[in-house]
Amino acid sequence: MKDYNSNTLAPSSNQSWFLGDGKVHKGRIFYKVYAGGKYNYKFMFTNIIDSTYSDGKHSQANLICDSWEIVSLGIYITKNVSNCLKSEDKILLSFNKKQNKIVIPKEIFYTDNVELECEKSDYICLEIEFKGDGKIPYMEEMMIPSFVYENGEWIEGKQTPLSASILCDRNVEKKVGFFGDSITEGIGVANNSYNWWCSHIANMVGDKYSYWDIGIGFGRAQDGASNGSWLNKAKMLDVITVCFGVNDICQSYSEEIVKNSLSTIVTELQNAGKRVILFTIPPFDYDENKEKIWRNINNYIKTELSQQVEIYDVVPILGCNAPNEHKAKYGGHPNEEGSVLLAKDFISKIAL
Repeated sequence: MKDYNSNTLAPSSNQSWFLGDGKVHKGRIFYKVYAGGKYNYKFMFTNIIDSTYSDGKHSQANLICDSWEIVSLGIYITKNVSNCLKSEDKILLSFNKKQNKIVIPKEIFYTDNVELECEKSDYICLEIEFKGDGKIPYMEEMMIPSFVYENGEWIEGKQTPLSASILCDRNVEKKVGFFGDSITEGIGVANNSYNWWCSHIANMVGDKYSYWDIGIGFGRAQDGASNGSWLNKAKMLDVITVCFGVNDICQSYSEEIVKNSLSTIVTELQNAGKRVILFTIPPFDYDENKEKIWRNINNYIKTELSQQVEIYDVVPILGCNAPNEHKAKYGGHPNEEGSVLLAKDFISKIAL
């Protein structure tokens, strides 16, 4: 969508799937608006899993979900999540001027345009009624408010399809994105706080750009390097940070596999004409064997990949003092303090 840009800092990707029971279900997910104003909006959905969840026994990168149906899709604009859960005054969306949509396997699709006027930090709540009897995508490690309707009331729940991107026709100079695992998604700070480091960078740099957080918990460089739906999202952007490696190392992938995966991601994005900023692999309290691999790969990033791509070294900010740089000073998933320090250091060294 060339003329449409992300207008939320909320991470929202297909991380896993659940099995539908053929009945109609209803869910609401709340996305905080980044830039206020009156714009035409579209909402993007995909029907394929972006990254491997956990150990991969249940859900893997590039898994194609089954056919399911959107019975209806509506919008609420609100400043308060709790108040919105009591409301039924929604704006209905359409797909090619039809209220319902049969979603086919592997499909990427958008709603029709709708004009919305929102203030910065308002919530756009998407209410979806859906049904299916096969695999339906969702995000298990949701960082934003998500509810399902059961027994006549809204309760916290995650098993509902979500929009991959909240898009509007706001003019921006560049489309900036953040591509990585749970550290990029923002796990480590409070849900719905928008205190993850990507959000801090966006707020510090300002709304001359748009921002899209496509970080996903458990994501691996090998998933990104598979050149599937996830990497194709990154290719929709102009500038993209890449922060991978922790899960690859923790899943005991070999040093060469991780190096090759990072090199492939960088090369694919650069061949697509994108500006790439590659992070070194963050500290994560690795054991002795994994620490050695971590150091070797980070050395490879700084000595070899640095000849191909811009590098941002995250270790001096998030790691402990030498010789314990591999230990995470602010938690393996950076807490709010670590996220703020990382954002400040990043924008002091990288001119977006």
